[in-house]
Amino acid sequence: MISIGKTTHIRRLQNPVSGRILTVALDHAPSYGVLAGLENIVSALQKVVAGKPDAILLMRGPAQLVYEPYAGRIPLILKTSTLSPFHPNRDVWVTEVETALRLGADGVGMALTVGSEEQAGLIANLSSLVREAERVGLPVIVHAYPNGPLVPPDQVHSAKQVCYAARLGMELGVDIVKTFYTGSAESFAQVVQAAAPALVVAAGGPRLDTDEDVLNMAEGVVKAGAAGITFGRNVWQSADPSAMIQALARVLHHGDSAAAAKRYLPQLEHA
Repeated sequence: MISIGKTTHIRRLQNPVSGRILTVALDHAPSYGVLAGLENIVSALQKVVAGKPDAILLMRGPAQLVYEPYAGRIPLILKTSTLSPFHPNRDVWVTEVETALRLGADGVGMALTVGSEEQAGLIANLSSLVREAERVGLPVIVHAYPNGPLVPPDQVHSAKQVCYAARLGMELGVDIVKTFYTGSAESFAQVVQAAAPALVVAAGGPRLDTDEDVLNMAEGVVKAGAAGITFGRNVWQSADPSAMIQALARVLHHGDSAAAAKRYLPQLEHA
């Protein structure tokens, strides 16, 4: 049974117009290094907040040090684990559920690298996080990616592999699965079905070639019946992060096509 507390937190994350969730992730530095757009976390956060996403995903340090001015204005999801460029398949649990509660988070996130030799340990960590979060009524978002070295590189975004990763998260008791977009609305709809009744949101992944590609992905997510998106680089590496969030919101929450939503963007494309 889902507790009323968990239901309350999930509804805080969901946009009141569409019921979908537009989350911007700024948790990349520990995993990938200090990427362009994240050199100054205070500035990056200001630009994101200006776009009014439905939620923001942060690690513990930025949540404690720079999120306070926005507390209560935009829901916080706290990432409780991280990998690094030096152990890319080993996600380490670094933050307790108690800390998430103290920081006022409406959800906790943890990664699950599927197809990794570390997978058994990652499953154990995720199961423990689910149990801890269940006791206090916090929803759990798993970042379930079938990109471990045991998965053939040409299958990482296949419906078969992504469906398994998403289903694994649901079977372990998570509330929301964040996973790779499979390239089309039709194939991603299979992922949504495989993970039900858990909600599925699409990860943005690396920076796409054009802003139009970003909006097209969001449109495909909506057509697939998914619960939303969690984009990072495709927001804060864009020419205008606030405008990109607003354009994505038009697709997710108001039913605009990608072509229609593009009018909210500055007439610039990144190289």
